Amino acid sequence: MNKAFSELEERLQQGKVLLGIDGRCASGKSTLGAYLAEKYDGALLHMDDFFLRPEQRTAQRYATPGGNVDYERFEEEILKPYKEGKEIVYRPFDCSTFTLGEERRVPDKKLLIVEGSYAFVPSLIAYYDLKFFLDIDPSEQERRLKERNPEKWEMFREKWIPLEEMYFSHYGIASKADYILKMPQNVSES
Repeated sequence: MNKAFSELEERLQQGKVLLGIDGRCASGKSTLGAYLAEKYDGALLHMDDFFLRPEQRTAQRYATPGGNVDYERFEEEILKPYKEGKEIVYRPFDCSTFTLGEERRVPDKKLLIVEGSYAFVPSLIAYYDLKFFLDIDPSEQERRLKERNPEKWEMFREKWIPLEEMYFSHYGIASKADYILKMPQNVSES
């Protein structure tokens, strides 16, 4: 991980950096994103804030690899404004109400981190200056998911993990990353 962090530091010395962190569920994407945002005074955004609204949840959309997030809205509200130097304003998806929440403004920082599965769908991947893919052994993934949300393990096993794996294999996501990382128990150990 040291090599990946070194490259990130070098790029930050040259200017603004849009870092994407994609990977398997429970692999540590949110943890790494939060750590890097704190370490480098960056802004952190989550792909989970861009889940599909109910009217977008069709069989056709779910059959599309990576189609279970609103990547069109993510591109329009986050990526394009960031690259154009404009203010980023968006409304995160609220999983408890299945609606868009209150408006949020993203502070203008030298580092903008996007973390979450489906961050590297083909229409978005070219926006990133640096791309990390987080991997995890299946047994460790199961352990973490059961520890985090034991009541949702079956849903992850039967629905979300297969959807992610379809996306990863269909687009060769790991091969498109600049670095493939496995998170230690404590990110600061790396």
